Amino acid sequence: MHLEVICHFKKTFKILFSLSFSLLFCFPPKGLGWYTVNSAYGDTIIMPCRLDVPQNLMFGKWKYEKPDGSPVFIAFRSSTKKSVQYDDVPEYKDRLSLSENYTLSISNARISDEKRFVCMLVTEDNVFEAPTIVKVFKQPSKPEIVSKALFLETEQLKKLGDCISEDSYPDGNITWYRNGKVLHPLEGAVVIIFKKEMDPVTQLYTMTSTLEYKTTKADIQMPFTCSVTYYGPSGQKTIHSEQAVFDIYYPTEQVTIQVLPPKNAIKEGDNITLKCLGNGNPPPEEFLFYLPGQPEGIRSSNTYTLTDVRRNATGDYKCSLIDKKSMIASTAITVHYLDLSLNPSGEVTRQIGDALPVSCTISASRNATVVWMKDNIRLRSSPSFSSLHYQDAGNYVCETALQEVEGLKKRESLTLIVEGKPQIKMTKKTDPSGLSKTIICHVEGFPKPAIQWTITGSGSVINQTEESPYINGRYYSKIIISPEENVTLTCTAENQLERTVNSLNVSANENREKVNDQAKLIVGIVVGLLLAALVAGVVYWLYMKKSKTASKHVNKDLGNMEENKKLEENNHKTEA
Repeated sequence: MHLEVICHFKKTFKILFSLSFSLLFCFPPKGLGWYTVNSAYGDTIIMPCRLDVPQNLMFGKWKYEKPDGSPVFIAFRSSTKKSVQYDDVPEYKDRLSLSENYTLSISNARISDEKRFVCMLVTEDNVFEAPTIVKVFKQPSKPEIVSKALFLETEQLKKLGDCISEDSYPDGNITWYRNGKVLHPLEGAVVIIFKKEMDPVTQLYTMTSTLEYKTTKADIQMPFTCSVTYYGPSGQKTIHSEQAVFDIYYPTEQVTIQVLPPKNAIKEGDNITLKCLGNGNPPPEEFLFYLPGQPEGIRSSNTYTLTDVRRNATGDYKCSLIDKKSMIASTAITVHYLDLSLNPSGEVTRQIGDALPVSCTISASRNATVVWMKDNIRLRSSPSFSSLHYQDAGNYVCETALQEVEGLKKRESLTLIVEGKPQIKMTKKTDPSGLSKTIICHVEGFPKPAIQWTITGSGSVINQTEESPYINGRYYSKIIISPEENVTLTCTAENQLERTVNSLNVSANENREKVNDQAKLIVGIVVGLLLAALVAGVVYWLYMKKSKTASKHVNKDLGNMEENKKLEENNHKTEA
């Protein structure tokens, strides 16, 4: 019994001696070097023991080393009881897990977990160790350009903005870009100031890079960006910021002047707006405007308006900067005009046969087109009247326009009235049957004359009111008559100017007597034929009667030949 106690004491002493020696000198087993485990912030750190478990293993332990080298034990696992014990270390409370193969897991990785951990396997006569270096990485936030300048001025070194990236471990580096190209420090043109700060609680870094930049007009609409480069568990990575475009201020180098509406379409009565522009940014807000014939400029905003302009407003217009009058712009303006004079115009009354000169005079700022219309029908040429006719009457319009200038057109009208006293011409026409005659009264005059017929003598009047349309100062009226004796037809035409009368003698129908004689002749012939037929009938009857009587007495009278011959002669005479 005493011997067993002595043996157990020797084993325990040997183990404690070996463990103390290992704690003091920390020599890993031969063949095992430094081993590093990389973990992302917040993930679970997994550290395998990397030692072959010996057959006579008593227990395994994990420890980590403080900065001064002193050990802190955090986990224990017995090989016989299969139980796990975790040391009372506040920062690892409820975060540790030790598996049967002595793999240690630490949940929710923190920056403070970045230490040297050691796996220890203890036998009766030896202690084996395998060290592991833990590295924790935290991806920084996406960089952002803040405190951006409202504008940049050319040829001036000015702060453009700050590029900030937060919560990084380890700290990263910030790079600036212009249109995708890296900006490097350049004296007097590009100044980059970098700084980093660590949160004492989280031990995470915030990186800030300030860019001072001397801009030019070439930077207009150019995008500026920044990026942060950091190290993660899998190596180096880069995150880029969103683009930032800055308003670039630069002085005016040129002045231009505009005319509204477009200057080739300005006409009398329009309003003209002059607009002066400078190519600087921001553009000038005030200018001096110079009108034709006025040496002194008129101070105004970038616009100046002239109302109801006339043709004398034609000329050169200028504008300049207020503080730099030598920077000036000019433009020529033509105020288009169009005058039309029609002589005569309005309502004009002339007599038929008169001469009437007509002129349409055009005065315009450029060549104008002239169109003549009569009663809404376009004429091929200008009207000219050396001797007026009734068909010349009508409504004449002289119209002119400038095709290039919208809305610039003029027109004047002439209403021509051609008057004339009534003129009469009478004609007659006999019907082929000879039973009637048509008398026509042709009348010419304006205003339209009224026609009246008068008949002297006997005879019938047929369709006395038939009239033709009144066209170009002319029309006619006709009547159809069948006079029984010679008659006189009188046509009277009257208008506001005069009353005109004309007469035509019409003889009775000569054909009527001829017709009566022919009728009498026909009746006589018919009566004569009837009488001849009657006489022939009587003679034939007497002949037949005498023939019968002679037959009866033939034998008695054969000797009297002379009497028979006389009888035959009488019969022939009678027939004749």
